[in-house]
Amino acid sequence: MLALWDTTGAEVVRKLAAERHSAGGVASGLALTLVVVVDEARVRGVEDAATIAAASHPCRLIIVSRALKNPHQTGTDVVDRLDAEIIVGGRLGPCEAVALRMHGPLAYHAESVVMPLLAPDVPVVTWWHGNPPDRIADDPLGVVAERRITDVSQAENPLAALRQRAEDYAPGDTDLAWTRITPWRTLLAGALDTSTAPVTAATVVGRLEDPRVSLLAGWLASRLGLTPTLEASSTGKLEQVRLRVGDDDLTLTRSNGTCLLTRTGVGDRTLPLVTRRLGDELAEELRRLDADQPYAAALSAATGVTGLSDRAAVRGLSQKAERRQATVKVPA
Repeated sequence: MLALWDTTGAEVVRKLAAERHSAGGVASGLALTLVVVVDEARVRGVEDAATIAAASHPCRLIIVSRALKNPHQTGTDVVDRLDAEIIVGGRLGPCEAVALRMHGPLAYHAESVVMPLLAPDVPVVTWWHGNPPDRIADDPLGVVAERRITDVSQAENPLAALRQRAEDYAPGDTDLAWTRITPWRTLLAGALDTSTAPVTAATVVGRLEDPRVSLLAGWLASRLGLTPTLEASSTGKLEQVRLRVGDDDLTLTRSNGTCLLTRTGVGDRTLPLVTRRLGDELAEELRRLDADQPYAAALSAATGVTGLSDRAAVRGLSQKAERRQATVKVPA
């Protein structure tokens, strides 16, 4: 690890190039650039998750921790400062990382440091590991990305944040709450794979404030053309899905890392349903860099916001963000 204190963006670029040259083939073959916006206290967790994801998707990891200040504030406490750490190979495996800690007005212009660090000729993914932004178009780190990952479970009001994701949606957006119901969707699709009878009713049992419950119900609604019933669970978790398939009842019930599949006239089956690590969830989202149409359909059904897939995939800075950029002058 190479630490640079009170440095400049140009110096970070130069030192990264030197570290990559020293590492030789270890730092070659990058599949993408992953930009992560995160609080300082959670940087190590991001590194651990990226290390797991990089086993399948070698990437350049750029971690951005921003100490935002009031752009109109004056005084000695507004200090423009950039600290950085560079890690190539080593404990991060096939991943090279630059951790950037920005203070003062520089925090409002994080893209001025990040852009020269993007790996050439590979896609850019931005992940907010924390409370997601109200509008991605207000954050230049989201505008530069082909794929944008949020996590509404980190918000103070996850359901309100989920609706905001629908209001702000553009093709290329996704959310880790959606990723976390992949095992449920896989089991449900498999259970219905051999059935020819229509599904006439569905019930999702879980904590009603859990965005996973809303998205799973939205996915069922978008795929089956019905309105699922939401039922509060006694455990506070996403606990059960019940379907009426023709004249049969099909139920998936979660229990201690497994799921019990029961169906009228068929013997019960126990299937795996484990809680995955954050790095495994991240790796799933890095497998595709195009628009996730099933997510858009589920998000639309869950929130009632329509026309998501018809929106433009290319984002630009909103007028609000442009005004903010114009009012903040970064010291040379």
